[in-house]
Amino acid sequence: MTTPTIQTTHVGSLPRSTRLRDLLIDTAGHDESAFEEAVAESIREVVRRQSEVGIDIANDGEQSRIAYSVDVTNRLSGFGEGTVERAWPSDLDDYPEYARELLGGTENIGGPVATGPIEYVGGDALRRDLARFDDATDAEGVEFPARFHTAPSPGAVLRFTETAHHGSLEAYLFDLADALKPEYEAIAETGAILQIDAPDLLAGFTLTYKDDSVAAFRERVETHVDALNRALSDIPDERIRLHGCWGNYEGPHHCDVALEDVLPAFYEADVGGLVVEGANPRHQHEHRTFAEHPLPDGWRLIPGVIDVKTNVVEHPKVVAERLERFADAVGGPDRIVAGADCGFETVVEGANAVHPEIAWKKLEALVEGAELASARLA
Repeated sequence: MTTPTIQTTHVGSLPRSTRLRDLLIDTAGHDESAFEEAVAESIREVVRRQSEVGIDIANDGEQSRIAYSVDVTNRLSGFGEGTVERAWPSDLDDYPEYARELLGGTENIGGPVATGPIEYVGGDALRRDLARFDDATDAEGVEFPARFHTAPSPGAVLRFTETAHHGSLEAYLFDLADALKPEYEAIAETGAILQIDAPDLLAGFTLTYKDDSVAAFRERVETHVDALNRALSDIPDERIRLHGCWGNYEGPHHCDVALEDVLPAFYEADVGGLVVEGANPRHQHEHRTFAEHPLPDGWRLIPGVIDVKTNVVEHPKVVAERLERFADAVGGPDRIVAGADCGFETVVEGANAVHPEIAWKKLEALVEGAELASARLA
């Protein structure tokens, strides 16, 4: 399949094998060799299938992680096991019966808690993780025009952990930024595009900072971007793309912050691309925001044009129409890459809405829609 003018990618997590999922959940009950074998097999599978459907900018599907947000704490010192607050998003507060069906209770759960100074100690583990993609492409005999590798923002780690060591959330945020800096740099040094997953910049409004006004939340976003920039200071902007979303769960989302309220703060990030939802029914109109707030020079937009919270497979013509709207908003098809709203399996034990086989069918529609839009916009 030839590479379309509009390239294709996705957000990161792809369906895992049943065997790998079981091993990730039962961390105390498996031996390391069995886990490594299952990870390698599963990455080979997602690499092969990305190639088959025609994805241009591919990754390892985050196969070795139990969750995108807290896996990195295994590579940081200063964390122990404790209790982490688990609260519903504010939109689900309005529908508690549905919230219990979707997410369960709001009780505190076990999770990483910072109990001392935080430092990066996971270089060897990260290098092993990064090498798995190359091993898989070699084994499958496939190539991609580019690859990406994901890492959570300091604010994302803050959201899903707690601290018993820092005097304030801001101190914790910037301590995380300093600790994550080596991980970001090591990813970029491989030649991979570094994708920063930063749900804190949008979903934080209904999760971590539920009591904020829009103005107060905008100030928090500015602070989170400042912390992120500190961690990215030694990486070229063009090697980085920033992913923001309103939360990968099947809720009403009627309390979400509007993109226009925070987008100018996003533009202060030292990155070269922005990944944002565009298929979510609550936010399909937000393509207009990019016409009102033009994309910075040199940036590319990666709009989500397939929804990862429904098993309905988008028609390629729907995908193409979405891409055409975004291309018009940012000044042409050369400034966009076709993507998904979020990951398909961001958490192993979570509310992953799309059946694994349907996820791959949706990615086929993504590629077909990108080819159609490319032809129309040529």
